[in-house]
Amino acid sequence: MSALEILALAAAGAFAGVSNAIAGAGSLVTFPTLVAIGVPQLAANVTSTVGLIPGALGAAIGYSEEVGSQRARIIRMSVPCLLGAAAGTALLLLTPNDTFEVIVPALVAVSCVLLLLQPRLIPRVSHAGNERSPYLFAGLVLAGAYAAYFGSAVGIMLIAILGLFVLESIQRLNAIKVVIAGLANLLAALFYAFLAPVHWGPALILMISSMIGGQSGAWIAKRIDGDTLRVAIAIGGLVVAVVLGVKAYG
Repeated sequence: MSALEILALAAAGAFAGVSNAIAGAGSLVTFPTLVAIGVPQLAANVTSTVGLIPGALGAAIGYSEEVGSQRARIIRMSVPCLLGAAAGTALLLLTPNDTFEVIVPALVAVSCVLLLLQPRLIPRVSHAGNERSPYLFAGLVLAGAYAAYFGSAVGIMLIAILGLFVLESIQRLNAIKVVIAGLANLLAALFYAFLAPVHWGPALILMISSMIGGQSGAWIAKRIDGDTLRVAIAIGGLVVAVVLGVKAYG
């Protein structure tokens, strides 16, 4: 790699780490950057997943107080998310993701609308506030599969799901999201490390820069008002949905 390519990857990793800590969709930056420096698409997908794992760790460190006070809740919610991640990893290794890419923009857009309407929806959802709801379990399984199979904007999807069933502030929900999304991607990355064509040079650069970005992103997110953060995540997610839609249907 040239010095310019290394700098581009480092910048992409740092930005993705910040983005994932606040909302999600960091892979929308790292994936095309990897492709632009000559990494094939499948390899770029799995290399991006592996490279962004430390970003989740950095964000979790930034949210250490919120994570520590919800340890039991996070462990309980990680189980269905990891089950979904195992299924999503198997699907990615065994099938092409062209078909799935077609429905991703709709999934992201629906998640954003749910997040925007969250204050109005909660009084109307029969299972709102029920952290043992089977609908929450199913949603976490779906999000885990999505994280491992495709990944982009999974944080937005998780925040929307958690917001309907867990009556906590957006900051505490964001801390849960950071950890369980990171665990889902970690499970996928462990399989990819042995079974997929990870490009380790670029992955190492992303690992270092995304960890710095993740911790910085958590610091930024914690200083944003809760409602502002919720709306900003939703609006940013809608932009992501449009970008993914143009890619899928263009």
